[in-house]
Amino acid sequence: MITILLIDDHPMLRQGVAQLIELEDGLKVVGQAGDGAEGIAQAHALNPDMILLDMNMKGMSGIETLVEMRKQAIDARIIFFTVSDNQQDVAAALLAGADGYLLKDSEPEDLLPAIKQAAEGQQVFSPQLAKIMANALRENTGDSSRLKAELTPRELDILKLIAKGKTNKHIAIELNITESTVKVHVKNLLKKLRLRSRVEAALWAVEQKIV
Repeated sequence: MITILLIDDHPMLRQGVAQLIELEDGLKVVGQAGDGAEGIAQAHALNPDMILLDMNMKGMSGIETLVEMRKQAIDARIIFFTVSDNQQDVAAALLAGADGYLLKDSEPEDLLPAIKQAAEGQQVFSPQLAKIMANALRENTGDSSRLKAELTPRELDILKLIAKGKTNKHIAIELNITESTVKVHVKNLLKKLRLRSRVEAALWAVEQKIV
């Protein structure tokens, strides 16, 4: 069972999303919060597998909430679920280390599979954001050719698999190495590429035609 915490300052929307999620086998909403501070407290108390987080909220913004959660070692998958398709918001989410970015106008048949994919360690984002996210990455990574040249063959192999949505466990099996070794390679390649998350790495790989 994948447990989910909803953080959004619109009670009716929270309730609607919760009801939608509860219709899907394997997904369970264990908590709801109306602001970032309450969300952080509930994340510690409930230890959910995933957090769906709004971008624009009263008090702490979604970005501020995400940054604080990472500081406090909350290890849930954190997915932005928002109306904003603004490039600055998308870029800020990527740089803050979000595990995905979904728009609230997503169709239910798209949203629920995306939630399950995110819980399995895949990077998820609404398809209509692909161009915006690629532009945001391009502005933040600079000389892509030079950055690509700094990657080792093994790091390139792992980057290709990240772009295909593979988890560390699956990458380890496919490359016949340990999961801890994969984690080290992922950390190193993110540092070399000046990226902060697997989502960014996956999008960068697609943008550079590595996959």
